[in-house]
Amino acid sequence: MKTNVTFPSNGLTLAGHLYTPGTPSAGPAPAVVVGHPAMGVKEQTAAVYAERLAARGFVALTFDAAYQGESEGEPHGLENPFQRADDFRNAVSYLATRDDVAAERIGVLGICSAGGYAPFAAQTDHRMKAVATISAMDLAGFFKSGDPSGFATMVEAAGRQRSEEAAGETPALVSVLPELDQIDASTPELVRESVDYYKTPRGGHPRATGLWVARSADQLDQFDAYAQVDKIAPRPFLMIAGTEAATRPFSAQAVAKAGRTAELFDIEGATHVDLYDKDEYVTQAVAKLSEFFGAHLAA
Repeated sequence: MKTNVTFPSNGLTLAGHLYTPGTPSAGPAPAVVVGHPAMGVKEQTAAVYAERLAARGFVALTFDAAYQGESEGEPHGLENPFQRADDFRNAVSYLATRDDVAAERIGVLGICSAGGYAPFAAQTDHRMKAVATISAMDLAGFFKSGDPSGFATMVEAAGRQRSEEAAGETPALVSVLPELDQIDASTPELVRESVDYYKTPRGGHPRATGLWVARSADQLDQFDAYAQVDKIAPRPFLMIAGTEAATRPFSAQAVAKAGRTAELFDIEGATHVDLYDKDEYVTQAVAKLSEFFGAHLAA
């Protein structure tokens, strides 16, 4: 069953969906917070995983990050990595207050960029008893590696944009993805498959606009999702990635740094976006997640 919920995060009200098992448990149930990608909203891939986890007996909470989707925050479209991490912390706080959730049995699952934000939050929030990711990436690291000079230009412009906003000008927005008719043989694979997901009926959603506030770059530039990922230990840490995903190195490197309680689970043949919604790959991922959360959030 899916229910509309709201909860506070640093003075902003976030809009969420709570998925509960069809058959109620005898007592408070284990729960998982599911975070969406940077360009996404709660109705997309986060909903795919939350619905399936609920069918396996978990309470699952999805939510629109602050400044995005149906959640509060202006300017809308801001990608603030520190707020995104706090959104996970505040989602756990919300679940911990519910009578149907076992407060000591809460895990987190981050997809794509949320696969950077969830582990970052978990480094210091020990209420997160089990941490998992799907197609994880450090968003700033991805931009820096793909177009370092372009990203540096965005960071340099951010201060001017802040001054312009203070003077009453409309926040500068950038389109993260090209249009379908702009895709050609030179388009990087991850961009191509993201366009196929976000800009087609396959995964598109009217509130997933693909527009970001340009000055997000200066905050992203200060963020390093996995610099202290070893702090998650001794709690369990699972990172799921497709063997064909351009972002797989983020997971491999984070697991190597995190230590013996971390595990990299490869899904053969899957790309980054394949794990968003393609049943042949999602089914494998959910089976692994159910085993992982089932073992580590057990009563």
